[in-house]
Amino acid sequence: MPAELRSSGSDSGREPPGPPAATARWCAEQGWPVLPLAPGRKTPAANCAACRAPGHTYDGCPCPAAGRWCHGFRAATLDPALIARWWAAHPRFGVGVACGPAGLVVIDVDAHPDRPPPGRDRLLPGIKISAQVDLAGVRTGFHTLAVLAALADHPSPAEDTTTLRVRTPSGGMHIWYRTTDGRRWQCSTGSGAGRALAWQVDVRAHGGYIVAPGTSTPTGTYTPVGQARHPAPLPEWLAAELARTGHSPAPPAPPPRSAPPRARQAVVAAGGGRGGAERLLAHGLTEVERCGAVAEGAGFTEKLNRAAFTAGGLVAGGHLDREAAEEALLRTAELARPGQGRLAARIIRGGMAAGARHPLHPSG
Repeated sequence: MPAELRSSGSDSGREPPGPPAATARWCAEQGWPVLPLAPGRKTPAANCAACRAPGHTYDGCPCPAAGRWCHGFRAATLDPALIARWWAAHPRFGVGVACGPAGLVVIDVDAHPDRPPPGRDRLLPGIKISAQVDLAGVRTGFHTLAVLAALADHPSPAEDTTTLRVRTPSGGMHIWYRTTDGRRWQCSTGSGAGRALAWQVDVRAHGGYIVAPGTSTPTGTYTPVGQARHPAPLPEWLAAELARTGHSPAPPAPPPRSAPPRARQAVVAAGGGRGGAERLLAHGLTEVERCGAVAEGAGFTEKLNRAAFTAGGLVAGGHLDREAAEEALLRTAELARPGQGRLAARIIRGGMAAGARHPLHPSG
């Protein structure tokens, strides 16, 4: 085990950190897929030049399969040969752990002294706090997490000596738990206005990553505290609070529908595409709209990009009106993924621009 993960019997964090490669190997041995972090930072290492190009997305990208670390936590691996290669080439890389594949839920407690948010309902979402309650002493996530635990008649997870806890350079704490029922808990930001467990308390789970213990930045090292070096099972009361605050996995999606009529209607609105042009674009739009029946993993980005590429080629070939075709794509994307208009518009612009360089003639 790396030196920085050995039990010191204190919270002082005086032990010197070991090589990041050793930390990466140790994490992988625990069954936690790892990803490289940029040297001295807590963000994933940069993508390759091709993956940084405008309009490029993870869907269909060959980099992870080729053993490159592009796309952050999605490229996380347990492969010892790949881990050795990555950190041999870049020994200063930090180490991140992909929480979802590792079956982890990490409670990320911030310690930035601040005044509570104006709305008391944001302090502990879903829990009404009377105006008579004095909040003068509430300044950090440690306070709100302690109150949440006390209301459930449990000690604060920050004091849970049975599980891996990691002190962050800013004075906060990462409290690691493992899931036992296979549920894919969702991430959240405690200081945001959306899904949240408590003010200044983030949740790292499916779709996110956490900085591995032992990783260093210019401000300090992520240092384990206490004796525990492995995550304990997620406490039942905390799982109940996560479910109450909207961190539960999305409900099962219904089976895919038959080809929806909206796609063909959208083609007609896109400038009267006829014959082969109509069939080509309708097929692409149908695939995009079908993604609406699946919460995730449907390849939405790839399918929308492919439909936009087809539309761009048909526009360049003189078979569709550009503005109408773009509107049809946007409308169909909104049906499949409501509220993601900016992402959809970016994908559509990139796909249509690429397709315009390859005029498409259905008869050919």
